[in-house]
Amino acid sequence: MPAQRLPLALGVLGFALGGFFDGILLHQVLQWHHFLSLVGGEALRDIRVQILWDGLFHVAVYAIALLGLFLLWRARSGLGETPGMRLLGWALLGFGIWQLVDVVGFHWIVGIHRIRVDVPNPLAWDIGWLAVTGLPPLLAGAWLLRRGDAGPPGRGGLRVAAMLALAVIGAAPVAALPPTDATTALVLFRPGIGLAGAVDAVAAADGRIVWADASGELVAVDLGEAGSAWALYRRGAMLVGTGLPVANCLGWSRI
Repeated sequence: MPAQRLPLALGVLGFALGGFFDGILLHQVLQWHHFLSLVGGEALRDIRVQILWDGLFHVAVYAIALLGLFLLWRARSGLGETPGMRLLGWALLGFGIWQLVDVVGFHWIVGIHRIRVDVPNPLAWDIGWLAVTGLPPLLAGAWLLRRGDAGPPGRGGLRVAAMLALAVIGAAPVAALPPTDATTALVLFRPGIGLAGAVDAVAAADGRIVWADASGELVAVDLGEAGSAWALYRRGAMLVGTGLPVANCLGWSRI
């Protein structure tokens, strides 16, 4: 029955919205942590690896969002039978579950990062974040599901589903926006290219190197108005932080 698939579809959409919220606010705007900020080992402490894993995190969130939209499309014929408040309740549960999984799973059990890693009391920040962004949607979602059957089926379900789908579709390009008026991008080159290769690649792209790490494979490049990110990709760049969804976290990273 299509209506029986809706809880999963809306829950996945809410889960994806939680991921976009986390990625946009914590990774890009506030820059409080990388995905693997607390993972030990010299190789994983390399800023290039940290940024690459941030990019993979964003890819995973996009994949979850696409899955949610696909599940909603498959269950669309059941929307007319379901009150809109129930749909919103499932989505809120999904959003809250993201925060719960992130804090309890990634922060406390796996221990790969915290909400803030540069503070003396990271546990307090974790608890505060969960209290503000996790518990309210979980409680609101549970409350809506308890009273959701009181609402009439019909257009309300269609409107809520459309609103949530548009929210996910709208969050995706927002997550891919580069910093406002930025002409400088961080570029991660493939291993082995070295500083000399990076210099040649940037020159061919009509850019200018303004900073480089010790390896020469992570560089900040001023592309100006004439520079081409695609030219960098053709000459060995793996990620260019100019707003592409996979690489956008590069452009927001502080050096």
